[in-house]
Amino acid sequence: MHKIQYLLFYLLFIMVVSCKSEAEMKADESAKRAAIIDSTVFNFQKIYLKNQIDSVFAKTGFNGNISVYQANEKIYEKENGFMDFSTKSKLDSNSVFAIGSLSKQFTAVLVLLQEEQGKLSTKDLVSKYLDEFKGESFKNITVHQLLNHTSGLNDFGSSLLSKPGEKFNYSNKGFRYLGELVEKVSGKSYDENAKELFAKAGMRNSSTPNLFQGKDFAGAYTGNSNNFQKIDNMPKRLADKEISVAAGGILSTVPDLHRWNDALYNGRILKPESLKEMTEKSADRNHPILGKMGYGFGIMMNPQKPVAYFHTGYVKGSPSLNIYYPETKTSVVILSNIADESKGKNAVFIPHKEVKKVMDVIENSVFELRKEMLKPKN
Repeated sequence: MHKIQYLLFYLLFIMVVSCKSEAEMKADESAKRAAIIDSTVFNFQKIYLKNQIDSVFAKTGFNGNISVYQANEKIYEKENGFMDFSTKSKLDSNSVFAIGSLSKQFTAVLVLLQEEQGKLSTKDLVSKYLDEFKGESFKNITVHQLLNHTSGLNDFGSSLLSKPGEKFNYSNKGFRYLGELVEKVSGKSYDENAKELFAKAGMRNSSTPNLFQGKDFAGAYTGNSNNFQKIDNMPKRLADKEISVAAGGILSTVPDLHRWNDALYNGRILKPESLKEMTEKSADRNHPILGKMGYGFGIMMNPQKPVAYFHTGYVKGSPSLNIYYPETKTSVVILSNIADESKGKNAVFIPHKEVKKVMDVIENSVFELRKEMLKPKN
């Protein structure tokens, strides 16, 4: 009897070991297959993007840097044109650009970091902190409404464009006030807060204009490479009230903005609930260049697939675009230091628009391609 039990136990043991080994073999095979598929898809993207984005450079004569990284691996990168149009010094990956309204996402994050510390709530009335909001017209405006541009504030006048919370009205003034709010509740200047945030994100060459040391700045120009005009007093003018650092005054580089995207969207800056609050659509925007989209806190999002978080930026002579596709962890940065304003904003942003269109198409295609290739074999 004992011999039979022992034999049964032995056979059962052999079966378990065999099953485990077979399962492990299947897992190994599956992992190898997935790795091959990922490598194939990645290489396909590299070839496709080189062809498509090189074409954008060629067609538009784009003077600037375009870079695409996926899960921290470079898919595409190119610098073209001049950092200084007078000396003809070339742009490189270390070139520092004025990033315009990309600055708004940094300000939004600084506000949310204060919320995480219990120093404010995005549901609070701004009048709780800033005297300018204690008047009858502004008393019902909330921090949330400044963050998603539904406050009704008018950049060019003192009266409201709409009731607070009623409509989307893009407001640089609203983000200037958010910068002041951060200073008030933190007890530190916006410059100090931004410097700490850059360090947290691993951004080595980003700055506010007041703290900028003057190294590798690409400047800002209007016109074209043959007939250009340099914007004076850069980057100091970005700290003026009319622009304000919090709304459009931050300086950065392509590598630093990739670091920012990676740190922000992969949970190294904000708590998950704060990131969700930032990236959740809370308003609708009809962008003058990119069309209909959702708006969160200092960030825009595609109204349909693929999922994408992005923002355009423009201060005189410096058009920019920053995009992050969370499903594939793909980061896209487009920075420039010249704009031919005589052709209008739509023409200035043609390269940015074309690259986003290419990226949206490839994101959808790659997602479906990978899903199809990973289907179990019959």
